[in-house]
Parts: sequence; structure tokens; C-alpha cells
Amino acid sequence: MVTLELPQARRLAASVVLGQVVVTVVAAAICFAVWGRITGLSALVGGGISAISSAALALIGFGGSAGAAAERVARAFYIGEATKLAVTVVLFVVVFVTMKVSFAALFGAYIATLFVYWFALANALPSLAGTAGAAKR
Repeated sequence: MVTLELPQARRLAASVVLGQVVVTVVAAAICFAVWGRITGLSALVGGGISAISSAALALIGFGGSAGAAAERVARAFYIGEATKLAVTVVLFVVVFVTMKVSFAALFGAYIATLFVYWFALANALPSLAGTAGAAKR
């Protein structure tokens, strides 16, 4: 079993959000340079929606203190996930109602930021497995 201490988990969550911001800015810059202002702004907004909702989850899910009861931790993550979903839906609705966007750039950047989770998890697992192996010895 692999365990993750709270400070390490908070750093991992922060790195996911930071990675999403980086992917968003890069995607927006490429879209702006190649296809223009509306496409670049659409990519910026799409990735921004993902980063903002991930930040909401991280703040709520990892906001508790170390050593909290398992039920309290689980509840925080349920509330965090619900908040993330609500923030995502509300922001997409606001964008669709108020902006002229390139749907391909908007959703392309949004989806690109979701890959940051997989990348962060793939990078974290080898070090976490090493930590768990060392703890068993």
C-alpha cells in the first residue's frame, strides 16, 4: 500500500494546478499565434476553467489538518469534487452565454489540462512506491 503524507499531497495538488496553468498558457499562446485572438482567448478560458476548478478541489480537499479522521477527509473530498463539478459547469455556462469562442480551442485546452493529472500521477507513483517500500523495511 502506498501512503501519502498531507504536505506531500498538498505539493502534488499544487503541482497539478500549476501544470494546468502552464499548459493553458502554452496552448493559448500557440492558438493566438497561429489562429488569432478569439482562438487564443478561447484556449486561455478553456484551460482556465480546468485550473480554477482543480484549485477549488485542492483547497477544499486538502484544506483540513493532518491527522483528521478518515470520515472528515472523505467528506472534504466529496465536497471538493462537487464544488469542482459545479464550478466547471457554471464557468462553461457563463462562457457560452457571454463570449464568442472557438469551441475546438476551448475544449482542446480544457482536455489538454486534464492530461496533467495523468502526468503528475505517473511521475508521483514511482517515488511513492519507493517511500512505501522503505516504510515496510
